[in-house]
Amino acid sequence: MIVERTSLTDESYRLPRDYVQKHRVIPLGIDEGRLAIAIPDGLSLEIRRDLEIFFNQPLTFRIHQVSELDNLIQEYLESGGETIEGMLKNIDSDEYSTGDIYFSQSVENLEDMALEAPIIRLVNLVISEALKQRASDIHLEPFEDQVKLRYRVDGILYEQTPPSKTLFPAIITRIKIMANLNIAERRLPQDGRIRIKIANREVDIRVSTIPTIYGESLVMRLLDQSSSLLDFGELGFEPDTLELFRKNLQFINGIILVTGPTGSGKSTTLYSSLNLMNGPDKKILTVEDPVEYHITGINQMQVNDKIGFTFATGLRSILRQDPDIIMVGEMRDLETAQMGIQAALTGHLVFSTLHTNDSASTIARLLDMGVDDYLVASTVRCILAQRLVRRICPNCKEEYHPGPSELNALDLPIDSQVSFYHGRGCEECNYSGYRGRIGIFELMNITPEIEEMITSRRNSSEIKKLACTHGMVTLREYGFKKVLNGVTTLDEVIRVTQV
Repeated sequence: MIVERTSLTDESYRLPRDYVQKHRVIPLGIDEGRLAIAIPDGLSLEIRRDLEIFFNQPLTFRIHQVSELDNLIQEYLESGGETIEGMLKNIDSDEYSTGDIYFSQSVENLEDMALEAPIIRLVNLVISEALKQRASDIHLEPFEDQVKLRYRVDGILYEQTPPSKTLFPAIITRIKIMANLNIAERRLPQDGRIRIKIANREVDIRVSTIPTIYGESLVMRLLDQSSSLLDFGELGFEPDTLELFRKNLQFINGIILVTGPTGSGKSTTLYSSLNLMNGPDKKILTVEDPVEYHITGINQMQVNDKIGFTFATGLRSILRQDPDIIMVGEMRDLETAQMGIQAALTGHLVFSTLHTNDSASTIARLLDMGVDDYLVASTVRCILAQRLVRRICPNCKEEYHPGPSELNALDLPIDSQVSFYHGRGCEECNYSGYRGRIGIFELMNITPEIEEMITSRRNSSEIKKLACTHGMVTLREYGFKKVLNGVTTLDEVIRVTQV
């Protein structure tokens, strides 16, 4: 059968350039109603399934010789790479316009549009491009006369080429279908999940929609399941802090708290800690919302508020499972905190998180929740506050001599000959000067003196001052070390450590 190759340059049937080069697979055209793909002999079934998911249809696979594939790949790549801009140019927005773009379109209309190939391909491309740029979140937001598409990369939002307002409802509907959300409900917030594979990467996507006056605003949180857990050195720990933190991991009971705002890397630190302690002699159980990474050998449970399965109910069940180590995703309320403390008192090592600005204020937060001061003092082993700072891009990193204001910020003499570094900006870092992130930490060990201050209900500033006299390094001081070591910039440290 001769395949009609008129679709070779059709944007609806394009694959990302790097995927074609890596797996040597090329769309050929339509053969008896199916898209035909040229593949090398021995291509795995997993890659074939990935392609069918990517194109959202059954495919016909045709094995080609190496020389034939080389010619096809060269022709395919020379025909131009797939981009969001290219796809938008090839979609006739007028086809999707039925009057008022949000309030007037029927559910049936939107569902039909969302199931059309161009919309499916556009949504897939938005997600794959976000992964390519290392984005953690995708934001799709409607406004009065425009739509915004933004990716959060290394904690900062960057605008992308947006779809037109006429395409927006169909795009939102497509994502809601993928996340098993109610496409007819546009007046209430909804939450869902998508599990997909793109370019051989397994990605878990948390989807959140909220109603606004111009339509539904949607955010997708991307959790790349294929990324490996980091060891403590890669997280950014300095040797002395790491040694002290590891000592706390050796306790058989007590509570270890990791604190910081959303997106500060708390989950990564917890997972890395559990992965280090994971072994045949330890039973580890977690209750999370959601389970972000799957670790072999650890029993992980996911909160489901819709059926009443909360952190507290999950923790209650965990205690009957004879665990050695417990991880509770977050101490959100008094009931969860009290059960975590009860677990620590009965011989378990408990890990959890709180949203606080620094380590000392975590004590005040627990007391404000209603936990008895003597229980906090007797069960909490240490509190690790953390932030993520952007790394200077290694490709465009350059040295410079800091000015007086920068030297003053680090308490360095004006005539100091120390060198700082920054990123000039290049294509590798999207001209931001930064690429990737690393942690900065503030570890407060609960010493007998601090226990006494807790039971005396002393304020956070007094506790922090005492901890510093015992050798605690504050978040900002920790960040300054990263500046002097050429890892990040002073502006970046000041930005993330503002209280």
